[in-house]
Amino acid sequence: MKEIKAIIRPNKLPPLRDALRQIDGFPGMTVSKAEGCTAPSRHGAVRNIKDELTDYTPKVRIEIVVPDELAEVIFECIVRIAQTGHIGDGLVWITEVERAAFVFKTMPAERG
Repeated sequence: MKEIKAIIRPNKLPPLRDALRQIDGFPGMTVSKAEGCTAPSRHGAVRNIKDELTDYTPKVRIEIVVPDELAEVIFECIVRIAQTGHIGDGLVWITEVERAAFVFKTMPAERG
């Protein structure tokens, strides 16, 4: 199994969600709000304290755990949909998952 994580622009989430839902076997995803900034070397040095404190831009963090055979398809879909061609589009990466289980079954009540 693999875990795909992505940090993308918030406006790219709706078209990404629609594209991912079209993939057979798409297991769903976790989405959370995030903030980020690029490295100073990519857009120039921070000039003053105000720039330093307001340099963060809203992002969305996506996490998806998938079988190995779906990882590359989903990874490529995220990259294709999320890119605008500008600095700050985001980042997508894949890591190995040793073990995962869905937590949806109810456990029997303890008797006492």
